[in-house]
Amino acid sequence: MTKTPGEFRIVDRLQKLGEDIQPSDLRYHHKRVLVSKEFTFDAAHHLHAYEGKCKNLHGHTYKAVFGISAFLDEVGITADFGLIKQIWKERIEPSLDHRYLNETLPPMNTTAENIVVWLFERMEEALNCGDYRIEGGRTEFVRLYETPTSYAEARREWMYE
Repeated sequence: MTKTPGEFRIVDRLQKLGEDIQPSDLRYHHKRVLVSKEFTFDAAHHLHAYEGKCKNLHGHTYKAVFGISAFLDEVGITADFGLIKQIWKERIEPSLDHRYLNETLPPMNTTAENIVVWLFERMEEALNCGDYRIEGGRTEFVRLYETPTSYAEARREWMYE
């Protein structure tokens, strides 16, 4: 069958593992690769020792972006997006979503700069824990948007200087 560019086509036959491709072919390379996953949460906070609008109680819709790297496993996956979501849902989000951050986070001024380091530490701790362990997995960066145009970032190289 001749296919013209942009024409919709259903495959003739679905590729089968063990027949068309072998398990040993699933991992294309042995390089470290970074995957990224984003989450949003709504929370309230206020800043101490600050003489601007943020000294008053207010809220944000935050966006957290995690960059996780590892070497590919035997099927060609670095870090399963579902596992990253599970870590977020079980270990991180309960302290953040629809919460008063000054109350639920460790004692700190709840600036984006402080929170992003806390996020980095929580993800890094989870990746090294038995329940969520990813062989060779590590947090490369976390970016926390406080507004659509303003963010703080923690990077691995800065965290271990």
